[in-house]
Amino acid sequence: MSRLAPKIGRSERGFTLVELMIALVLGLVVIGGVISVLLSNQQTYRTNQALSQVQDGSRTAFEFLARDIRQAGLTGCGNLSRVANVLNNSPANGGTAWWADFSNALHGYGGTQTDPAVTTGTGTGERVANTDSIQLIGAEGSSLSIEKHDAASATFHLYNSATGIIAPGDIVIVCSPDHAAITQITGPATINDTVVHNTGTGNPGNCSKVLNYPTNCGAIPSTAVPFPPNSQLAKLSATDWYIGNNTLGACSAAKPQFCSLYRSAVSVSGGNASAQAQEIVRGVTDMKLDYLQGGASFIPAASVTDWGAVTAVRVTLTVAVPTNPNNANNPEIVQRVLTNTVTLRNRVD
Repeated sequence: MSRLAPKIGRSERGFTLVELMIALVLGLVVIGGVISVLLSNQQTYRTNQALSQVQDGSRTAFEFLARDIRQAGLTGCGNLSRVANVLNNSPANGGTAWWADFSNALHGYGGTQTDPAVTTGTGTGERVANTDSIQLIGAEGSSLSIEKHDAASATFHLYNSATGIIAPGDIVIVCSPDHAAITQITGPATINDTVVHNTGTGNPGNCSKVLNYPTNCGAIPSTAVPFPPNSQLAKLSATDWYIGNNTLGACSAAKPQFCSLYRSAVSVSGGNASAQAQEIVRGVTDMKLDYLQGGASFIPAASVTDWGAVTAVRVTLTVAVPTNPNNANNPEIVQRVLTNTVTLRNRVD
């Protein structure tokens, strides 16, 4: 008798070729959907991240710039029209240094105008062509109170220690209800509660230790009138704000990461005062400035006829961030144009 082969049940059979192909297609569809969702979420994340950087950058830019604008022309005592200036590079001595000219406490420059504080070009830290800039000079927020001023020895005795606040070479502004004066601190080497504003030391140095108003360089000490007790002494803040090229390369609309908002500020090194540029916010591609000079309309820098009469500045910043900065060919950029109006505190009643 011959044995018959066992029958194979339907449940024991494998997949047919058609069934396998259908399964593969369905799997590819599912995988494609997952990848699509993943890529979409990744792009959304990058866009939100870029938008967050735009918002953070613009907030930082406006906060720091607005602070300097508000303090422009500030002496600390409100006597704006009676300011002596004994710096050797001041206008009283025929100097041309922008930061030593307190009569130009606020001065703006249009995109096609030359700003004497910064070079326009494509180099790192240089100003980008066709962008506005602004110079601002005033007393810094914190001040020290004077206990006694010995005019003959050019010495201020302070109520508190100035260590860590004032250093030799610092440019300061001193004020009383009568007048204010700008001078350079020449010593001592270790600052405590005494600072000196003599001649013959530092850069630019002082043309006189006499701080009378009006400025009288070369006057004899016997003519000196001391500042009264409780007069205020503060470091002078002199800054220039502009759009510049950062270390990545030349700024352009297509490469906003190469553009930065810069703040050039006077600092002291080894007793010598000079302006040093500092990158504040990356991704600021443009800055437009308009000024309120009387009337009710803001005007560009080229139309301002009296900078001493400007009471407010309208700042418009263009901030842009690429969604994928690691891809040089990525054309997607998140960009916002934001405007803020800042009033000069000391010029508004």
